Amino acid sequence: MRLRHAGGDTIHLGYCTNVHPAEDLAGILGQLDTYAVPVRAALGSDLLGLGLWLAAPVAAELAADPALRRRLRGELDARGLEVVTLNGFPYAAFQAPVVKHDVYHPDWTTEQRLTYTLNLARVLADLLPDDAARGSISTLPLAWRHPWDAERADAARHRLDQLAAGLAAVQRDTGREVRVGFEPEPGCVVESTGQAAALLSSTDTDRLGICLDLAHLACAWEEPTAALARLRSADLPVVKVQVSAAVEAADPAGGADALRRWVEPRFLHQTRGAGCAGVADPADPAYAADDLDAALDAELPGPWRVHYHVPLHAPPEEPLGSTLPVLRAALAALFEGPIAGCDHLDVETYTWGVLPAARRPGTDAELAAGIAAELAFARDELIGLGLHTERAVTTGETR
Repeated sequence: MRLRHAGGDTIHLGYCTNVHPAEDLAGILGQLDTYAVPVRAALGSDLLGLGLWLAAPVAAELAADPALRRRLRGELDARGLEVVTLNGFPYAAFQAPVVKHDVYHPDWTTEQRLTYTLNLARVLADLLPDDAARGSISTLPLAWRHPWDAERADAARHRLDQLAAGLAAVQRDTGREVRVGFEPEPGCVVESTGQAAALLSSTDTDRLGICLDLAHLACAWEEPTAALARLRSADLPVVKVQVSAAVEAADPAGGADALRRWVEPRFLHQTRGAGCAGVADPADPAYAADDLDAALDAELPGPWRVHYHVPLHAPPEEPLGSTLPVLRAALAALFEGPIAGCDHLDVETYTWGVLPAARRPGTDAELAAGIAAELAFARDELIGLGLHTERAVTTGETR
């Protein structure tokens, strides 16, 4: 859906489809009908935005075939769906039974990651609505932090130079601008905005910037206004925001039984104690663990924030909570004032299928209803900041 900022900018709000497992074109089209169309209907919106996830094989297929891209664009248009952003973080198999560290491979030291991302850019240029100012792609923050040395850093920098050149070529060929945002995440080479400023500010910041995931920001115990100021000082644009919230435990020892119900085998749930705030190494084991079960076993000092995306409208029951205050503070810092801090927003709760059993949707309809409720929550938060909804007009007709 679209909203209008007080400064006049159109703000695109959608949900990320990496919550769905489809990895070929037929499956992707099927999930549009199963989930996206019912979500749009539940919201009563004339247009629904998707942060589309395309696994590497289907991205390559689409990039090589203009007719397939036209078909996908037509299928989106026919359903009242638009795509201004792609999630290029998971390469493939993101909803496999076990993902864990696999999601960080291939990383930005490799040709495969570069090729995948440029394939996405070529696809997105043809999917963009005619009136969209630009497109965006989110990607991993270089690599998992181990192993990382000068040789790997040099290789990644070379890939980023090639990426910027490739994005420029896409713009020359299509007339459409696509930017890539590196997404700071716990445990990675770039975990905090300070690390982002140090490692990414010397890149081509006209085309490369930051994807700010608000759950990750909270897990790094960063204050949103200061974090955004740090990025501005480094001339790193926020090209995309993932509107997400993490699990919070004010008293991990007292809430240990509740926390153990959130331990699951598919994804990493990096856990950070408040002591990681502002330090050079936020992954220091004195106050950090790479998964929730490891944090419980180590009895890290609290309070904790856990990289476990939770539905925005349905935070965990006490004694746990969520990082919604950080989300609200970040949105306020981005959108209160005459200039919008970002124009692409994605609700990214990819963990619906691994939530504790009592909170997990049991049917496709329940999942669609949950996604719609999250989007309504995010829309209402933005309206509360002074934005207003906007009807989209395409080829002369209002959807």
